[in-house]
Amino acid sequence: MYDYGLSTLTQYPLTVRTTARTRGALLCQTDRGPFIIREWKGSEKKLGKQQELLQKLQNAGCLVDVYIPNKEGELISCDRDGIPYTLQQWFEGRECDPGLREDILSAVRTLAFIHKEMLLPPETEYLETDLADQYCRHNQELRKIRKFIRKKGPSCTFEKEYLKVVEWFLERAEQAEQMLEASSYQKLRKEAAEKGTICHGEYNQHNVRILKKGTAVTGFSHWCYGIQMGDLYRFMRKILEKYNWNPGLAGDMLRAYSSVKAVSAEEKENLRIRFSYPDKFWKLSNYYYTHNKAWISEKNTEKLQNLIRQKERWDCFCKECFR
Repeated sequence: MYDYGLSTLTQYPLTVRTTARTRGALLCQTDRGPFIIREWKGSEKKLGKQQELLQKLQNAGCLVDVYIPNKEGELISCDRDGIPYTLQQWFEGRECDPGLREDILSAVRTLAFIHKEMLLPPETEYLETDLADQYCRHNQELRKIRKFIRKKGPSCTFEKEYLKVVEWFLERAEQAEQMLEASSYQKLRKEAAEKGTICHGEYNQHNVRILKKGTAVTGFSHWCYGIQMGDLYRFMRKILEKYNWNPGLAGDMLRAYSSVKAVSAEEKENLRIRFSYPDKFWKLSNYYYTHNKAWISEKNTEKLQNLIRQKERWDCFCKECFR
């Protein structure tokens, strides 16, 4: 019987009172407060760097999910089947609610606060993917998918709707690639690498916990050295999609971030270019192409149709919001 890491708990100096399954982990209530057990699938070296980052943030007053060493001082403990697990600090609270403006702005201010502290001696091994290469590769894939559907002929609602709008989205994707090439992106990327600037990598509402006193941040496993505007963009995009690209809310979020950590003109330009790339369209395209094309889920068709309904609003947002 799979024990979800329960057998590793004997390796820690704590008394477990109750356990419960949660998102991809096991929540343990102990005599020292709540902790999370999670299977570890990365490298031990990167885990050590992540712990160094988390301890730095904790020392600066940030509420983060630091790892708890076992009795031997190790961050990784193996269960009776040899599967590696980690134990992390957890927080009693609730996830950030994207339906509450107060939660959204609190999450943005918290992001700016941790960004100010997220610096470590640089290592090229953990540098973020070059966005210019990514845009180039994604655009090649969009052209390939367009050619594929045209050649075989659209046979379902998804493919018919896709062919109606692929030129529109591809044009904007190519424009974003050109804007990025002409911008100060490579300069920002080089500066981030030299300074040791770190990104969270997966900053979203699920990794922000609203507590009675303060806001906690979890889920740093995708951290990397890079331009921190990437974190702000990903969080803002997820929220703004739900608010039909409301420019007023976008302005409030950007001001909330800037009230804690200044945003330079070059960073604002980079943020604008990121918003100008049709990420959601590429993701839907990529999912379609890499999965079973004989049966396309109704959910993905609905996602595409919703994207099409929002496209003019998104296009207007990209042109007006960062003027």
